[in-house]
Amino acid sequence: MDKLPTYNEVVVARLRPRTRWNLKYLSLLCLCGLYATVLWSRSISRTLFVHDETASLPARAQEALYNCKMLSVKPGPPDDFHQRSQSDRFVKGTPPTLLRNVSVWTGDSSGYELHGVDILLDKGIIKFVGQAHQGLLQEYSNLITLDVGGSWVTPGIVDMHSHLGVDSIPSLAGAGDVNSRKGPIVPWMRSLDGLNTHDDGYRLSISGGVTTANVLPGSANAIGGQAFVIKLRPTAERSPSSMLLEPPYTINDTRVDPSLPPRWRQMKHACGENPSSVYKNTRMDTFWAFRQAYDEARTVKEKQDDYCKKAFAGQWEGLGDFPQDLRTEALVDVLRGRVKVHTHCYEAVDLDDFVRLTNEFRFPLAAFHHAHEAYLVPDTLKRAYGNTPAVAMFATNARYKREAYRGSEFAPRILAKHGIDVVMKSDHPVMNSRYLLYEAQQAHYYGLSTDLALSSVTSVPAKVLGLDHRIGFIREGYDADLVIWDSHPLAIGATPTQVWIDGISQLQNPYVSAKPLPFQTAPSTPNFDEEAAAAVKYDGLPPLSTTSSTTNTVVFTNVGSVFNKVDMGVQQVFSASDAGLGVAVVKAGELICYGPHTTCYDHITLNSVDWSDLDGGSICPALVSYGSPLGLEEIHAEKSTRDGVVLDPLADRIPGVLNGSEVIRAVDGLLFTTRDALLAYRAGVTSAVTAPASKGLVAGLSTVFSTGAAHGLQAGAVVEDTAALHVSVSHRWSGSPSVSTQVAALRNLLLHSNEGSPFNQAAKGEIPLVVETANADIIASLLKLKTEVDTHTGSNIRLAISGAAEAHILSKELAAADVGVIVSPSRPFPEDWQGRRILPGPPLTNHSTISTLLEHGVTVGIGILEPWSARSTRFDIAWAALESNGKISKAQALALASTNLEKLLGAPVQDDLIVTRGGTILDFEAKVVGVISPRRGLFERT
Repeated sequence: MDKLPTYNEVVVARLRPRTRWNLKYLSLLCLCGLYATVLWSRSISRTLFVHDETASLPARAQEALYNCKMLSVKPGPPDDFHQRSQSDRFVKGTPPTLLRNVSVWTGDSSGYELHGVDILLDKGIIKFVGQAHQGLLQEYSNLITLDVGGSWVTPGIVDMHSHLGVDSIPSLAGAGDVNSRKGPIVPWMRSLDGLNTHDDGYRLSISGGVTTANVLPGSANAIGGQAFVIKLRPTAERSPSSMLLEPPYTINDTRVDPSLPPRWRQMKHACGENPSSVYKNTRMDTFWAFRQAYDEARTVKEKQDDYCKKAFAGQWEGLGDFPQDLRTEALVDVLRGRVKVHTHCYEAVDLDDFVRLTNEFRFPLAAFHHAHEAYLVPDTLKRAYGNTPAVAMFATNARYKREAYRGSEFAPRILAKHGIDVVMKSDHPVMNSRYLLYEAQQAHYYGLSTDLALSSVTSVPAKVLGLDHRIGFIREGYDADLVIWDSHPLAIGATPTQVWIDGISQLQNPYVSAKPLPFQTAPSTPNFDEEAAAAVKYDGLPPLSTTSSTTNTVVFTNVGSVFNKVDMGVQQVFSASDAGLGVAVVKAGELICYGPHTTCYDHITLNSVDWSDLDGGSICPALVSYGSPLGLEEIHAEKSTRDGVVLDPLADRIPGVLNGSEVIRAVDGLLFTTRDALLAYRAGVTSAVTAPASKGLVAGLSTVFSTGAAHGLQAGAVVEDTAALHVSVSHRWSGSPSVSTQVAALRNLLLHSNEGSPFNQAAKGEIPLVVETANADIIASLLKLKTEVDTHTGSNIRLAISGAAEAHILSKELAAADVGVIVSPSRPFPEDWQGRRILPGPPLTNHSTISTLLEHGVTVGIGILEPWSARSTRFDIAWAALESNGKISKAQALALASTNLEKLLGAPVQDDLIVTRGGTILDFEAKVVGVISPRRGLFERT
């Protein structure tokens, strides 16, 4: 805990660079200073009593004058900050480190990239960037030298919107400290007071290159409280306070060190649906609460200003104590421009409301967070008081509630075009901050420039937080927070090979998955100019329809590769590396020829042919989505836009009208043309297997449908009425039936259901049984149950485990039992206790869950949790292959989201093929340009 300041002088001076003085001049200066002090004391005494010779000087007058003086001092580092010889966070005994032969992305707009340079780290800071000569290194006897072989090095990633430590993983009731529910206005709350040092997220986030996080309170309140910036590395003290980066004031006092300027404070605000739903308010209520709170703070501020005016004039008679209290002091600081305000707002109405609030009460706004409609109203943002706020956003996460419905993947590039700072954030644990860089990669894929994409998770958030004097850049004198990457940081699957925080390496014996040479440069991403323009033109809801080819025959030239389904798997049947770029011919929705140009001459007629240059592109099997309620909901938070949740036979009273029909069919609740389904179709996911939404044991029977269909009666819209039977076995909520009760119920249903019922069919192996669970112990119980039922029926249950975060623990047993696994999500996250024992993959472990299961012969598919992510299935399977160190081929990666899912889920084999331009469907360079549909006999342009 910091020592409280003393108040024996009213001086707030920023420290100046040290100067060597001759002793004679120093003595003279001391004498002059003493004389000046005497004169000043006499002067101030006359000033203090100028109006009333008999007035008594208050006991704490000097403290009051100090408080008054501090009111006008702006936050920031001392003037000599960059002349520091070591960091305030330096850990004694940390050896100096020299990185040689580095490709650096610096964060500096004057020169973003440097190649073949050296970086010297010592005493927690970057000592040197350039060509390190021997003379520079002579003073270091214990220097650690690493030749990184030209690998990319960036500043440590800065997550500007995180709940690390206050919304901890695994999620447990005793560590839920993200929100206060004591009222919509609680500016006195502090995230620091709930910061859990045992959050498993720290280690995972560091392994993704995150070195600094702004830990915000949640968004249940209009004013949720104060945020704190932390470094993620563990400390010897093991306390939350020891993790803080430039705490804005002494931890249990609102006053700053009088020898230093104050540091920036951070505060969370929220508007829109979240505070409205928690407190049963409307937007009008929320903004009236804002205005009341700021009006009260303004009153206190005006009292302070009036007090100080009188104090400086020596009018002490009846003045009393300096007006302040803990409930309002933080908002008063907001009005004085000393707080970085972070506001959770989505829609134009909320953005406009808050901009008006900043102008009414004259305070600057650091950033809007989420802000899904900010790209539609950039001029509104520019009217905010004092400065244009940055926008902190997701890349593609949208449509989960009404105010996120118009979110666009093109928002980052559109905002940047308007000169607005863009920040990509995680909202951890909403999004796993280990993959925050992936958000920047996706923003880059959809059109944000290379440098702005990297800046969005480094230098820009550092600037917005008021910390760009020490983090967010690779500059001499900055904190030694760096990341070495195994590929260009914007290449898909880019993974740290080492991370330094305060000059301390964080990864012990990191595992590295070799990446192809082309991945060492930034990907040349597709052109989405038309789509970005349409997003604005149509107010965030551009048409997502496709167009069919006007001719019966389509000839694709410059084809780089062709993949197709062979014997229930996927194989690469043509590669340009074998015979140069090739050609492919599609007629009436059938791929009738592919290979070198000479191969297909007989299939090409000069008349009525549609020619298409794929520029090294590819043709591959269409992808399948599974795991989310895709096709059963449009907006998750809006009940009227979704099918709903089925009743749980263990927890709910089943109506008599359902007797004998308790197993619900998803096909009966299908919704077509949802935006997530259409976006998935345009991204190469042409079908989905969707089970009824459930919070209990029995979900029901899944269905297979076309994501691009217009309605349920269209030919081919429903591919299969029923596919598999789905149940879930897990701990759900306090008071829910025990796991053992759930397993007992499942046993009874499988062994004693009526002949021909879904559970009877599953027991006989006539349809797959898909059990959702994360926990290895529950999986073990299910394997024993399978043996029991198989013995009883003489059949073989077609069992598949979905979720499966801990399935790698039982890889051998799953393979021996011929039980398949659907890993959902494909990069597991230890969100709760049941799934805490994940296999995280490189750099923390040599193998991932997927590669381990495949290595043991388990049939593996991948799944998703939320409909918006269906469109990114192609990148999920690409990531699985890239982190396998060559053990998963492109063909095997494609099978993870096609043939393997069809086998595990009982879905009919789909013949749709996807056409990409610029690369394969696994590449950031490629764009999906069409669907070849034998079922419908056409080629459809996306």
